[in-house]
Amino acid sequence: MHIKQERRCVVCRQSKQQNEMLRVAKIDGNFVLDIKQKLGGRGAYICKNAVCLNQAIKKRALNRAFKCNLPEQIYNEIGEYEQSI
Repeated sequence: MHIKQERRCVVCRQSKQQNEMLRVAKIDGNFVLDIKQKLGGRGAYICKNAVCLNQAIKKRALNRAFKCNLPEQIYNEIGEYEQSI
């Protein structure tokens, strides 16, 4: 039996199925959007809806989750992802 994993959004704090979330991973000090959720490293999740994605960018929620300042490029990629959904 396959157990579905739940993760908590760093913006709204709601738990949802992992496949309903966007993952940002920190691998060897570099941050990447893990669209397929296959990369290793520490991860943080954001709901795949416009409200949470916009709030993540506006409030820089990932800085709090990773306890460091993320590069502006990651927030730009999240904005591009939000426009594509």
